[in-house]
Amino acid sequence: MSSKNVLGRGVGALLPDDMSLEEDSKFFLCDIDKIEVNPHQPRNLFDEEKLTQLAESIRERGIIQPILVSTNGSNRYKLIAGERRLRAARLIGEEEVPVVLMETKSEDESLELALIENLQRQDLNPIEEAIAYSRLIDEFRLTQEEVARKVGRKRSTVTNTLRLLKLPSSLQDDVAQEFISEGHARVLLRLKDDPAHMQEIRERILKEDLSVRQTENLCRQAVQKKKKPPVGKKKKENGLPDAYCQSLSTRLTQQFNTKVNIIQNGVCGKVEIEYSSPDDLDRLINLVSDSKMEK
Repeated sequence: MSSKNVLGRGVGALLPDDMSLEEDSKFFLCDIDKIEVNPHQPRNLFDEEKLTQLAESIRERGIIQPILVSTNGSNRYKLIAGERRLRAARLIGEEEVPVVLMETKSEDESLELALIENLQRQDLNPIEEAIAYSRLIDEFRLTQEEVARKVGRKRSTVTNTLRLLKLPSSLQDDVAQEFISEGHARVLLRLKDDPAHMQEIRERILKEDLSVRQTENLCRQAVQKKKKPPVGKKKKENGLPDAYCQSLSTRLTQQFNTKVNIIQNGVCGKVEIEYSSPDDLDRLINLVSDSKMEK
């Protein structure tokens, strides 16, 4: 079976049907010290408590599923999949572990298989999963559709998970360490252009134990508030002080012997002069005209 044909089908596709130790079988017990961890493997965080539980299970029942390795030359091997099992075995002092040897043509092929196998096992946190998708797309020139097909996911799942990489690194760490859920993170993405507000709501999620729905409401309010232009704030700041306008109105009222109002609209406005009859209007016009004539 060629390694190319099994990419995307998981470690099960590589295991011998009867797991017998025939001469041509790729299954064997390997010295644990001869296995080197893949520095590019997608998993970064290992839960110590779960690792201890796995170690105790291995002590009791052994490693049920073999570790997948490729040859690394000089009678040494490079880990492709199964780092948790390898770590747990080392934790309890195991000297040998069961492995299946995978013949790969290149370093890239080993990495691609490691990424796909980890994604298929669904034991990565959401950020590790997103990074693995991103590497398959960037380093192996796969489309989102091809990635989804190889790991058995819907394309929409791949797309939504990749969006988590648009979060600030601090929030990515929160998701990876399960301080906030993937659902919270997706809602916070609505505020990706407003990092300060995003961080403020993140603090409220932790402090008030907000649900995803409550977080969604807060983010929606923040977005709507940002879209609304400030009403009259700038205009009021640029206009004349109210006290000064009132003083001018009083002076004009005394000068024209009728009520005068000054109405502001930012730096613009209007002056309203009241008159009680046509004769009063003629009087006011004469007053204004006389003032102009004097100037």
